[in-house]
Amino acid sequence: MQFGFSMVGVGFLAMLFIPNIKWARNQPLGYGEISRHERKALLVFERVGQVLATISAVAFVCPQGFSFPWLIWLMTAFLSMLLYEVAWARYFMGGERLAGMYQPLGPIPVPIATLPVAALALLGIWYQSPITVAAAAILGVGHIGIHLEHLRELSAR
Repeated sequence: MQFGFSMVGVGFLAMLFIPNIKWARNQPLGYGEISRHERKALLVFERVGQVLATISAVAFVCPQGFSFPWLIWLMTAFLSMLLYEVAWARYFMGGERLAGMYQPLGPIPVPIATLPVAALALLGIWYQSPITVAAAAILGVGHIGIHLEHLRELSAR
């Protein structure tokens, strides 16, 4: 684990934040109602994970750089983020409906939640940073948990 400023982490965060900012400016109908039922414990995990993930994404660098085999972890993390962008593009092109946020992407359930968490965990492995991997786990408990609750609530309607 090596401290430093990571432009790779900045790039990952940009890929994460840009679609979220667009979504926040025009949330789908019904999101406010469904979000009122979120469990407080999951919200705490999500918020703590967001802070830790954001900081650790930019505060660590890979001590091995772009050498093989460490580059495989980075490429897999980047592929996860590309799939995340595909999931958002599908949502935005599909009419920005609430149910569209929770559609699986092939075998990947709730991809808008699972893919960035997976990417962050893979980035943490590339950084060789247990802190980043732990941040991804904490974020995953909250963010994926909330998305799964939303999906269950929508399915019950």
